[in-house]
Amino acid sequence: MDNPTQRHNGSGGHFQDGDEDPEAGFAQKQTHGAESRTLSLHPSFYILSWIFFSNCTILFNKWLIDNAGFRYPILLTCWHLVFATAATQLLARTTSLLESRHTLPIDRRFFLRTILPIGILYSGSLVCSNVVYLYLSVPFIQMLKSASPVVVLFFSWVWGIANPTMSTLLNILVIVLGVAIASAGEIQFSWLGFMYQVGGTVFEAMRLVLIQVMLSSEGLQMDPLVGLYYYAPVCAVMNMFVALWSEVPKFEMQHLWDAGIFMLLLNALVAFMLNIASVCLIGKTSGLVMTLTGILKSILLVIISVIIWQTTISPLQFFGYSVALCGLVYYSLGYETLSKGYHMASSWAGDTWKSGREGQWTPERRRCILVTGILAFISLCIMRGARGLHPSQ
Repeated sequence: MDNPTQRHNGSGGHFQDGDEDPEAGFAQKQTHGAESRTLSLHPSFYILSWIFFSNCTILFNKWLIDNAGFRYPILLTCWHLVFATAATQLLARTTSLLESRHTLPIDRRFFLRTILPIGILYSGSLVCSNVVYLYLSVPFIQMLKSASPVVVLFFSWVWGIANPTMSTLLNILVIVLGVAIASAGEIQFSWLGFMYQVGGTVFEAMRLVLIQVMLSSEGLQMDPLVGLYYYAPVCAVMNMFVALWSEVPKFEMQHLWDAGIFMLLLNALVAFMLNIASVCLIGKTSGLVMTLTGILKSILLVIISVIIWQTTISPLQFFGYSVALCGLVYYSLGYETLSKGYHMASSWAGDTWKSGREGQWTPERRRCILVTGILAFISLCIMRGARGLHPSQ
């Protein structure tokens, strides 16, 4: 059940991700009390956990659908939602992770006006973003997801909760241009898969905006785990109706045994752990860190996918994705933040160089430079290896 994303958020750990999680900032405001309910560990632990479970969920889903032969993405999503429903019910009765649910005015009006419409959009997002694995590669899906913030911003304008500016429009055009170039460079392009991904992005954007309109306007808060507590049963029912006419008639038990009961259980557990990681991450870091973490996660996912499935990435795709990422970083951080970061980095580099020439490098700086060099070397080796898999490129 993937809709990275997860970012990623009440979405079952499925950020539209990107992972560039468009909900990160909003979810952080919603979960002000999450920090007091989690262990006091270093923020890097929560960041790494979220990256690990987010990428594992996506790669695991792709493996089950493509390699293990369980080509039933909607039924797989239903299974994730059933597992999430049982797990959140258990956590609600045995832990304090979902205590904030008591602050919500759950009645028939709130359910029909808020929970049900958001659940329907969430269901559509999950269906589209999982079916797309049948048609497109993981790297190309991540490239298309770079446009998620653009779609979220568009619906924010439509609902009147954001005002368009010329600078924002130009920034959006850069992101869209990058995604368009990456799409043009896709070797195994599928219009059906492309439309499924667009549909999933639109459903998710509408869901995020509707959450902001329905909940924030009333001063209510709903962290990702509490959102899953309420949305998972609704989505499980909705997805099952879709699966009854699309996948159940052609379902074969042999495919279930080929995939393995244990692997399906592990897959659902990994997807649910992403929700736990999301709750722990929100409140421990700033919106800026979460944005950069989402971008890093997507880049790592593209590289890992290329290595595992030997996916061909053309130079035009690489260029387009780079343009989209640059536009996304500028859109997420803004000129002032980037300028400040540049000056801080320049100052640090200057001080480090000066200290080095004077023979005053501290052990911390030496370790920092060593780790940076090693990571840069590994990144270059991975990229070189990925290119080596496809000499024609």
